[in-house]
Order: sequence, then C-alpha cells, then structure tokens
Amino acid sequence: MRFSYAETFCEPSHLAPLARAAEDAGYDSFIIPDSVLFPAQSDTDYPYTADGDRTFLEDKPILEPFTLIPFLAAQTTRLRFTTFVLKLAIRPPVLVAKQAASIAVLTGDRLRLGVGISPWPEDFAAMGLPWDKRGARMDETIDIVRGLTAGGWFEYDGDVWQLDRCKITPVPAQQIPILVGGHSAPALRRAAERGDGWIHAGGDGDDLAGMITRLHKLRSDHGREREPFEIHAISVDAYSPDGVRRLEDAGVTDAIVGFRWPYTPGPDTQPLAEKLDLLRRFADRMIA
Repeated sequence: MRFSYAETFCEPSHLAPLARAAEDAGYDSFIIPDSVLFPAQSDTDYPYTADGDRTFLEDKPILEPFTLIPFLAAQTTRLRFTTFVLKLAIRPPVLVAKQAASIAVLTGDRLRLGVGISPWPEDFAAMGLPWDKRGARMDETIDIVRGLTAGGWFEYDGDVWQLDRCKITPVPAQQIPILVGGHSAPALRRAAERGDGWIHAGGDGDDLAGMITRLHKLRSDHGREREPFEIHAISVDAYSPDGVRRLEDAGVTDAIVGFRWPYTPGPDTQPLAEKLDLLRRFADRMIA
C-alpha cells in the first residue's frame, strides 16, 4: 500500500514545508487539487457533500496545478504529485499534453495526472466551451494527451477534436499515468476503458467495494484485466492496519489520507506545526 497526503484548501505558504515533510515521512504522493473559478451565482450542486452545497468553496485557496507542482517538485526529490482532479474537459488538450510532458520531464516522472470532467456548467462557460458533449470531449482529450505525451508523430480525428499530424518534444521517459476520477457510471467506464487507474472521492465503504467490483468487470469487458491499474481511495480503513489490509484485499493500491475536515466555510485555521505533527504521527504509526 502506498499513501498519498492530502491537505486541501490550506494556506499556500504551508504547502512547501508540508511537501518536504511528507517526503521525509515516507508518503508516496502529494495531492494537488484543481479549481478554475467560483461563480457568484449558480444552481448546480457539489457532488461530494451530502446536501450538495458548495458555498464553503468561496475564497478557498486553490493554486493552479501546473504552476504549483514544479514549485513543490523543486523542493523535493522523490515525492510524486497527483492532481485530484484536474478539470480536463475544460482545457485545450494539446496545451495540457505540453504542460504535463514538461513537468514529467523536469521532475523525473513524478507526475500522476488525475483527471475529471468538472461537474459545473459555469466552468465550461468561462472557458468558452459548450456543456453539451462534455463526455465525448473528456474521452477525446484523454486520447490526445496520451497520444502526444507518448512521443512520435500523432494525429487525431474525433467528433469533438481534430488534430493534424504533429509531435511535442521532449516527452517523459515513462508514460504519464492518467487516473480517472468520479463515481458515475460514465466515469467508471472511462477509467476502465482509457485510464491507468481510478480515483475514488470518498463516501461509504460499501459503495467503494461495489465500484471496485464494477471496475474489474468493465476492465475485463474491454480486455484490459491484465494491464496494470491503480486504485486511489479515500477511506477510514486507511487509518488502521486491519483496515489497510481490507483495502489491499479489495484491490486498492494507494490510500489518500488527510487529517483535517476541509469542507467547512471560512479559512483554514489549523497551524502549520499541527499539520506537520499529524502528518508525521500517522507516518510513524502506519507507513514506517
């Protein structure tokens, strides 16, 4: 079992010392969230809170991932960085491929690209993109990012995107893992069909087991059951040895852990010293 450290919506000046401490403590990866904007008016819900309310996100500090990751990578040597999740469907695929390839090259293949659609029409409107065909846009964007970052000449003729024969240089020595996030049926299908892994966003343990079973079935349907596949999960089981064994038995490869409930209005008031202490205490008890 590998462990990823998540400290979401925290004071930006805390991120570098937390990344250095996570690496020293033995964590495999550092979670990097993504958000483009917070609209003044919206009728859409947040999919990962019980009541769908997302007002807690107003004024939360979320730095742009392709800016933040190189900053943190320059202060670490081993720690990997997992976007959780990059709103891929609202971004230009060629630009994402270039950004991701550049980061992977400069960091020595320490990027995991966790991706999702974005559940909010406002994100698409702000980026000048239609809300319609967002699923197809997501699928095709994954194809283009994977194709361009693999190296060599690449072209694409899809329903949403068309790309004349081209290449980008440099590309990383290893394939950038693309991990698909989301709990919906299309998200699980996308992870099984196109992803190198799946990112679970939390919730009931029984639901997690059911989604993993569904993923295995979908991967078998697509003839991918023998290919490597990562499952990143948020679960209370990650905080005890017996629980970790249960996650491993279910097929989880990476446990995402955090030590503060971030889904509350207002700024993060937890001191950096307390964050560092909790991070290290968990590592001493569970990772070591």
